Formats: sequence, structure tokens, C-alpha cells
Amino acid sequence: MDRNPWPKWLPVVFGVVVMYAPTYVRLASTMWQSEEYAHGPIVLAVCLWLLWKNRNALVEPATVPRTVSGGLVFAFGLLTFVVGRSLNIMLLEVGSQIPVFAGLLLILIGWSAIQRLWVMLLFLLFVVPLPGFLLDTVTGSLKQQVSIIVEWALYHAGYPVARNGVILSIGQYQMEVANACSGLNSMYSLSAIGILYLYLMRHISVARNVILLLSLWPIAFVANIFRVIALVLITYYFGDAAGQGFFHGFAGIALFSIAIAMLFGLDYVLGRAYPDRETMNGHKAV
Repeated sequence: MDRNPWPKWLPVVFGVVVMYAPTYVRLASTMWQSEEYAHGPIVLAVCLWLLWKNRNALVEPATVPRTVSGGLVFAFGLLTFVVGRSLNIMLLEVGSQIPVFAGLLLILIGWSAIQRLWVMLLFLLFVVPLPGFLLDTVTGSLKQQVSIIVEWALYHAGYPVARNGVILSIGQYQMEVANACSGLNSMYSLSAIGILYLYLMRHISVARNVILLLSLWPIAFVANIFRVIALVLITYYFGDAAGQGFFHGFAGIALFSIAIAMLFGLDYVLGRAYPDRETMNGHKAV
């Protein structure tokens, strides 16, 4: 290994910053200002932390550099970036980071770097804006389901509630289950948190990891149901100003806390059935 291998990365870092600094400036001033993509800065910070945590992968001796395959991946990323930037398609512009970074790692080091940094590359997916047609389709369906379940729960609890599409009427108040209340944001955010949690816990059991991974969206959906029910009841008892004011933002924090608690609780229960065994040295073992 070179005594100081970092200088070879200086032109790479400079090129990446020149390419993507304007992209993140636009994200910070547009999409990240909305509730739908408020998780963006946090995800980016986690990506940078993962890169720093595994920084030795960038300076280890090259195993078998994949010049051809890495060059193709890198070229695809550049093409995607150019198309996205020129046509103002943020999905392509932001998403191009993944093949660009993966291609650079393959060219300069090889598959060993991909194996060490795959979680960071995966996490970058959560920075990429979702396509509009997918947002409209999924959000509309989720809003409908949330409205139906909330009406059913409150009706059977004895409240004077009725529903017309995604409009809930309770007492003298009418409330629309808006896009932000569909649960898609919490599903997206909890998926990122869940993947990071699994990466840090490093459970040995495949079944345990798969169950936890598959549970992320159902947990987020259930937690969102509790959030909407809470907002409806706050509005019913304290008025529209209370339901749309401080408590609306606080309910979002409570939703995430409930979802995280449910994830930890499920992991604890699964740990009883699929415990991680340890070796004599205290490391996890199969």
C-alpha cells in the first residue's frame, strides 16, 4: 500500500463535488423543504457517515480492478446524469450518483470496495426523489385505505364519524386525509432506518433479518393509522386549530417513535426464536 494513498482521490472528489454540488443545492432549496422529502438531509448525513466509517475501503490495495465493467457502469451513470441535468429530471440526476460512484469504485479498487460500501450505495436510493406517477398511484391508494380503517375504528369506538372518499366527518368537523397523511413518507423513512438498523445489528439469522425487513412497511402503515386517529380525536375534542397546529407536527414525531418502538419490540421477540449465538471470542457466529 502507498504510504499516503489519499492524494489519488483528490481529483475524484473534486469532480464529484463539481458534478453534484448544484444538485444538492437545488434539493435543499426545493424538495427538501417539503414534508415528503424532509428525510433527505438525514439520509445524506448517514451516507457520509457510512463512507467515513468504511473509509479504509478506499485506500486498501486494489484487488482486481474491473476497468471494463466499472467503465461501463460509470459511463451509464454519466449519461444518466447528463440527461437528468439537461432535462431537469431530478429522478435521473440524483439517481445517477449510484452508478457513478459504483463505477469509480470498480475502476480504482474492484469488487472489494463495493462489498464494503454497498450499504452506502443502497442508502443513496433514499435520496432519490420518487417518480410522480408512482407517488400519485401509491399515495391515492394508501389515503383510501387509511380513511377506511380510521372510519371503521372510530365508528366501532362509538364516535359520530362518517366518510366520503378520503374526507372524514366527525362532529362538526370535516378533515381530508392529505398526501402527507397517507403513510408513504413514513414507510420510505422507516425503510431507511430499518436497513441501517439491520446493518448495525448484524443479526446472523437470515429469517430474522428477512422478517424485520418485510415488517418495515406494515409497521409504518399501522403507526400512521394511530397518527391519523390521534389527529381526528384532537380535532374533535379541541378544535380544528389544535389538530392543524402544534399537535399536527408532534403527531408526526410520535408516529416515528411508535414505529421505531414497534420495530425494536418485534426484533426482541424474534430474538427469542432466532438468537444470535457467539463464539468463544464473543463474536456472532452461525
